[in-house]
Amino acid sequence: MLVDRHIRGRRYREILAVFTKYGFGFLFEQFGIYNRLKIRVSNTDATFDSTRTSAGKRLKLALEELGPAFVKIGQILSTRPDLLPPDIVEELRMLQDSVQSFPYADVRTLIKNEFEDNLENIYPEFDEEPIAAASIAQVHRARLISGKQVAVKVQRPEIEKNIDLDLDILKNLAHFIDHHTKYGEFYDCSGMVADFENIIKNELDFTKEAENADTFKRNFYQDEGITVPNVRWIYTTKRVLTMEYMKGTRISEYDTLDKLGIDRSKLAEKLAASMCNQILRDGFFHADPHPGNIHVMPDGTIIFLDLGMVGRLNESRKRMISNFFIGVASQDSRMVVKSLIDLENMPKRSNIKKFEQGVSLLIEKYLTRPMKEIKVEELFYEIFHLAFVNHIKIPREFALLAKTLGTLQGLLEKLAPDLNALVVAKPIAKKLLRQSLSAERISKEMKKSLLNYRDLFSEFPVAMLNFLGKMEEEDFTVQFQLKEIDKLQQRFERVFNRIFFSMVLLAVSIIIAGVIIGSGLSADAGSEIYHFNISVLKIGLAMAAIIVLGLMISMFRSGR
Repeated sequence: MLVDRHIRGRRYREILAVFTKYGFGFLFEQFGIYNRLKIRVSNTDATFDSTRTSAGKRLKLALEELGPAFVKIGQILSTRPDLLPPDIVEELRMLQDSVQSFPYADVRTLIKNEFEDNLENIYPEFDEEPIAAASIAQVHRARLISGKQVAVKVQRPEIEKNIDLDLDILKNLAHFIDHHTKYGEFYDCSGMVADFENIIKNELDFTKEAENADTFKRNFYQDEGITVPNVRWIYTTKRVLTMEYMKGTRISEYDTLDKLGIDRSKLAEKLAASMCNQILRDGFFHADPHPGNIHVMPDGTIIFLDLGMVGRLNESRKRMISNFFIGVASQDSRMVVKSLIDLENMPKRSNIKKFEQGVSLLIEKYLTRPMKEIKVEELFYEIFHLAFVNHIKIPREFALLAKTLGTLQGLLEKLAPDLNALVVAKPIAKKLLRQSLSAERISKEMKKSLLNYRDLFSEFPVAMLNFLGKMEEEDFTVQFQLKEIDKLQQRFERVFNRIFFSMVLLAVSIIIAGVIIGSGLSADAGSEIYHFNISVLKIGLAMAAIIVLGLMISMFRSGR
């Protein structure tokens, strides 16, 4: 335990020292983390001039120096333009996993531990030099006993242990920021770290990536010329992934594509249509479609690689996004606003109205541009900014979608500059919406609803019997709790007191009026009655004055 604490403390110091080196020490000072950890790090230790190097560039370099966990965090943050300025997001998107490969001896040891057999008995041929190396794993070309050529992805030794240490530190820092700084009111740092942890843990488990590959394989049966490598499940574990080896050309190698006689415009249309189908039709899309993850076969078939990071959308999200694309492409600002409002339960109606007005103005601004000039990513970022200003939470999958479409648009601009993803998405979205309104689809939805109601009605008698049985018990109590009940009670008391005082004052006023009228009528009847009425009048006026004074004191004390 002492060793763990020592290692953890050393890593804390390393993290703070690296961020300070790149000019971010002032943030830890503002958060009070230096004092919390009793660590003395001077901002003069910064070796990068903030006036010459942008914040995004410095942050990128710091994350790369700190290792795989922080590289992954940077890549995830690059999908959150609702949290960071555009220039920093752009830099983080250039974060590369490319690192030095680890020794072949470690590869042999890991494979032997995973399969309880020597590497040669599983892969008769295995290239010692990897064809790709990243922070979490590296890939080797190999051949199975069957003669089939495969790509073997092998996890780095002790990478999970190192990432767990960094995640533990990040959780502590996030908890401190959330509970001891003003920034905790605006950012859910603990929630973000939990999100990071979920993504990184999934990437560390190669069986998850294999499952993603199988899902894509099923979905792509509907799409000609789109594929993913087949998984060899018998040679796949949590730390080793064996897939079919498919030799293709990176989609960014334009000269090679031209030599192969591949029409870049048609290739761009096929890629855009595939991504739109993944998003709108399947609700399961490749969330990192950068050029290194998309290869092209000589016959023009597109291969999606590195399937660890994916986005998932339920039916309601798919409908919302379909409406969004149709609204933008059809220049219908009302439809765009409605699709965005439907995306999440908004807590305050006033926030919704302000958000709606801001989005309407934004869409009107974009609708003045030609369709090919509309940058999907820019539009999304401005929407995220409006949501942040109006305290409206944007779901993570929506931010991930924006990043994916931004990366896709960057690819399309190089392949076919005149092609816009919105133009491709519009007919697909319309087709899918028409299908959702078909008699067969509505019938399925109704059957699903009827099944839900059947379950409800079948469970209702049992639940009611349990409730009635509880009521028969002597200690049965029903508790209702109202927030701020004491304040509400005080307000009611003040209101009733004022009504009471007012009614008494009104009664006294009526009596006084009666006495005054009676005195006038009985002035000639006799001095005794007249003097009696005058006495009653004086007493009534005194009571009225006391009541008015009491009412005024009550109002002043309540501050109203």
